[in-house]
Amino acid sequence: VRIALRRSAPGDAGAIGDCIHRALVDALGVPERDRFQVISRHEADEIVYDGSFLGIERTDGIVFVQITLAAGRTTAQKTVLYRRIADLLAAECDVRPADVFITLLEIPPQNFSFGNGQAQYADQLPPHLAGTQPA
Repeated sequence: VRIALRRSAPGDAGAIGDCIHRALVDALGVPERDRFQVISRHEADEIVYDGSFLGIERTDGIVFVQITLAAGRTTAQKTVLYRRIADLLAAECDVRPADVFITLLEIPPQNFSFGNGQAQYADQLPPHLAGTQPA
């Protein structure tokens, strides 16, 4: 997970990361210990966004969330994830739901290496994805 926000944005970056991970666990069944995040704060000229694209009024409190995950989740599961992230960030980190910008990057499970130069999921789906992909 990559999380980017303005340096001047309010809120604790660690708490934002906690909420996003909890949403992944709750909505997608991601294992609790499967937590890998890069959280960065940027100067104002390094965060570019349209303040009203699609009729959504955004502020400088915008939080970009990019999640790389194994392919196979349904649209319904993704929708639950988006809502859970926005709800948790609003309730616990004072981030407006309109300021939560999420993108998912789905890749085949064999494209992950969690260390040791190995493709841990090359021959099988991770346990939390078993049964979620079409045959």
